[in-house]
Amino acid sequence: MAEDTQQLREAIDALDDRLVALLHERAELASRIGALKQTTDQATYVPARERDVLERVAALAGEGRLRPEHLIAIYREVISACRAVEQPLRVAYFGPAATFTHQAAIGRFGNAAELIPVETIPDVFAETQRNHADYGVVPVENSTEGPVHPTLDTFIDSDLKIRSEIMLPIRLHILSRTTLDAVRTVYTNPVAFGQCRQWVARNLPGRAIVEVVSTARAALTAAEDPSGAAVAPELAAAEYGLDVIARDIQDLSSNYTRFYVIGQPEQSVPTGRDKTAVAFSIRDHVGALRDAADVFARRSINLSSIQSRPSRRRAWDYVFFVELAGHEVDLILAEALVELNRQCAFVKVLGSWPDERPPI
Repeated sequence: MAEDTQQLREAIDALDDRLVALLHERAELASRIGALKQTTDQATYVPARERDVLERVAALAGEGRLRPEHLIAIYREVISACRAVEQPLRVAYFGPAATFTHQAAIGRFGNAAELIPVETIPDVFAETQRNHADYGVVPVENSTEGPVHPTLDTFIDSDLKIRSEIMLPIRLHILSRTTLDAVRTVYTNPVAFGQCRQWVARNLPGRAIVEVVSTARAALTAAEDPSGAAVAPELAAAEYGLDVIARDIQDLSSNYTRFYVIGQPEQSVPTGRDKTAVAFSIRDHVGALRDAADVFARRSINLSSIQSRPSRRRAWDYVFFVELAGHEVDLILAEALVELNRQCAFVKVLGSWPDERPPI
């Protein structure tokens, strides 16, 4: 007997009844956990627990119709809703709405969180520092264009710590209310333009390129210009009433931006799979940077990233930012930090957080 559409829909409805009941049960358990956390002054957002839940859910995909990434997307919203039952979170992000940072904040905290756009990266730090937001989301590095300097610079004088990181694939599109051939002006954030410069040169030669502060501002400006177009994420098309007239224009297919989730200082618990960020400045003598790096090399601590920035305190004085494997309270890393403090003029641990990359 052939399957009947109505019968299948009724079976889906019955499953939905069970799913909703189970979701209510999960939310009740989350509420009880939230009450316990309040009595012991524990944080609502626990990155290590979230990582473990999502990895477990992804592993349950097996041979089913839903792939691991589908289940992760669903459960991020489930976690967001259950976390709101514990305590609604306020999250500041480098805005305005429909930027990649906004997209990263939604992906990490879900739509149940109160997402607060602010105008600059230092403003994200300031709002979080003043407890106007529980957490902040700021970009730190793009795989094509490199580090985001305002984020690194603001850490030097901030008491906030890195709580987790977000890795977001960056897909850039041309948004407009006209056709590609009719575009006369392209509005773009400089960082975004650096990621699609070759595509624009090939496909929109001779057009005026106007730089603006963000991809969202590019979309808003293009929406007001009949012959204008924006380099922006798809999220901005719906936000500002534009059409996607060219997709995936980034020059490199493997184009990612990393973001930090920042929050008030609190001691995170080592998980055995962690990352730590450290800022330090060296004393001015031959081999000083080599000696600092050797502190980690002799202990086989892997440095996954190193950047330098002018200290802005005196000429030719630099601050180095490194990311490395391990947690700041791990015995070997703790010993390395003690030695680094003896060698350097300035050392600051910016935070330790769970490494969300799949284990090798």
